[in-house]
Amino acid sequence: MAVSERLAELGIELPSVVPPVAAYVPAKAHGDLVYTAGQLPMVSGALPATGKVGEGHGLVPAEDAKAYARQSALNAIAAAAGAVGGVDRLTGVLKVTGFVASVPEFTGQPGVINGASEVLGEIFGDAGRHARSAVGVPVLPLDAPVEVEVVFSFA
Repeated sequence: MAVSERLAELGIELPSVVPPVAAYVPAKAHGDLVYTAGQLPMVSGALPATGKVGEGHGLVPAEDAKAYARQSALNAIAAAAGAVGGVDRLTGVLKVTGFVASVPEFTGQPGVINGASEVLGEIFGDAGRHARSAVGVPVLPLDAPVEVEVVFSFA
């Protein structure tokens, strides 16, 4: 099944490619791979939340951050598709690197980045199974709670 058909089946509409906030491109193809820049969970040009992930007043709850990781992955698909001439040229997911801006005592980064991994699996099926890193960091650009970068294969 084509990726566009699977997206339609799931009721997922890809967002527009998020414009870079600095000197880089959203995605870059090389050979049969396309690498995305780190994708923030932008929705209609804005972050849905800012701050650190953790438990307590003023922190971004892990479940919300998981949803933001999902949005970041959808932004990565859009960026990759834009770099290779369409979503149906994407054939699989090789590597996901997820960054979670979190308080020092938070250790749930893998659960947060599952938001990205799970949606990629839903969309790409077995071709969406990937290697992954989930890293806790003190701060991300624009004070985003998560950032995701993806390496896709394409034909």
